[in-house]
Amino acid sequence: MSKLLPAQEAARIYHTNYVRNARAMGVLWALFTLCFSILMVVTFIQPYWIGDSIDTPQAGYFGLFSYCIGNALTGELICKGSPLDFGTIPSSAFKTAMFFVGISTFLIIGSILCFSLFFFCNAATVYKVCAWMQLAAAAGLMIGCLIYPDGWDSSEVKRLCGDKTDKYTLGACTVRWAYILCIIGILDALILSFLAFVLGNRQDNLLPSDFKVENKDPNTSNKIFTYTISLGLILEITIKCSLVKQIPSMGH
Repeated sequence: MSKLLPAQEAARIYHTNYVRNARAMGVLWALFTLCFSILMVVTFIQPYWIGDSIDTPQAGYFGLFSYCIGNALTGELICKGSPLDFGTIPSSAFKTAMFFVGISTFLIIGSILCFSLFFFCNAATVYKVCAWMQLAAAAGLMIGCLIYPDGWDSSEVKRLCGDKTDKYTLGACTVRWAYILCIIGILDALILSFLAFVLGNRQDNLLPSDFKVENKDPNTSNKIFTYTISLGLILEITIKCSLVKQIPSMGH
């Protein structure tokens, strides 16, 4: 077996570190994506986007498709709305927001299903496919969050929140945790997409198997990659903590 030159040996060591770091960061990115998908499913199905306050005549809350309003006499909550029955959704804006947030949730779940492609396809390609899916999910969440307040002028919302309620004006009601969680989720999806693009480009830039030495310093490249991914992961952890703090007990 021929002995490697010092430069080739150094390149081989750096290549090993490249692969090791990329795999470790990829695992963390996958775990964050899994956690984010769970949070998005919770956001989609929970009816706590807007709700009552101390100034509303009765209790109640609204989600993307379901809502509950208290009976003025008995105080019992009467709940309606189903994603399979558009006729029960009180506003066309709510229907549109449900569509975009639902598509975004399915895209995030789809990116998790794409993890199985790592066993059959080039890793860089899989990362980039997931990155585009997560970027599209961020766009869908943004559209859903922007369109949702357009439905606040519906009769059902006004019955709970008062006559001063109008499009993008919530009246006596307040914004609940699910809406805030969805807004923060936009930034979360963007960061996950950014990390996936970086990891995908990282796979493309791995040194070849013959450990040829390029003009650029591989150690510098390795540090830049590590710092970039570390910053992204720190932001991701911060957002995850913020998302969790936004979720009180499901009864509120």
